[in-house]
Amino acid sequence: MQIKVLGAAGGIDAGHRTMGFLLDANTLIDAGTGVWDLPLAVQQGINRVFLTHAHFDHLAGLPFLADNVLRYRADRALAPVRVYARATALDDLRRCIFNNHIWPDMTRLPSLLHPTLEFLPVEVGNKIALPGGRLVEVFSAVHTVPSVGFAVHHHGDTWLFTGDTGRNPLLWQYINGLPNKGQRLRWLVTECTFASDDQAFADLTGHYTAHSLSQDIGEHLQQGGFGIYLGHLKPSDKDAIMRGLDDLRRVAQEKNCPIHLLQQGQMFDSQENGMSVR
Repeated sequence: MQIKVLGAAGGIDAGHRTMGFLLDANTLIDAGTGVWDLPLAVQQGINRVFLTHAHFDHLAGLPFLADNVLRYRADRALAPVRVYARATALDDLRRCIFNNHIWPDMTRLPSLLHPTLEFLPVEVGNKIALPGGRLVEVFSAVHTVPSVGFAVHHHGDTWLFTGDTGRNPLLWQYINGLPNKGQRLRWLVTECTFASDDQAFADLTGHYTAHSLSQDIGEHLQQGGFGIYLGHLKPSDKDAIMRGLDDLRRVAQEKNCPIHLLQQGQMFDSQENGMSVR
């Protein structure tokens, strides 16, 4: 299992892309602006997309991906790219993006019988089997729109992405239950969108700060032993966020969970003979 970070930011500035990951060269988990940097040949190999929610920073790459692969997939009679998300998020995509006004309806092009995209609703608790023995599991997120997170399981190891979320006891309940399912969490990728001084605004908009994340870890996490990777930092808030990480690092270290900053281009690699981050 290889997962490449296509984008790690909560906004755009020079050299930074919004959230998205490439799993095993054929699956996207969120489709932010980092998708725009993928070579055409890589885009043509993507068969499925998992969206945590329908905010634009997490799906901006999807319309362009569909446009780029339409003729390629049609000429080869390939199945449509499957897009997995909550039903409400898929409705938002139909109504607000693929509506023949903002963008062509790629669920009907090049034809109804052979569309470029196929929308498939998921809910918390669903499990989707992927080639190579990978399993994607859907879990709860707390945001301003219906949202989910995704866990990728492989050979007993788990990589987990919360998507956008604020304080979320159900997330930690899910994490605490993984050992009972025979899964060992290796990497938790979560968010730290705003500085702790903006806690009230973060709560209003459904995001973590270092302060609220440290509270959730301290109150709800029973067993650590995995790395925590912080993404979705707002570029305009990054300096203030970084100054406020000391308490989070201390609380997380008490649970044996070192804190790292998620980096664009980073690779999470889990193989039968070991695991690495590079």
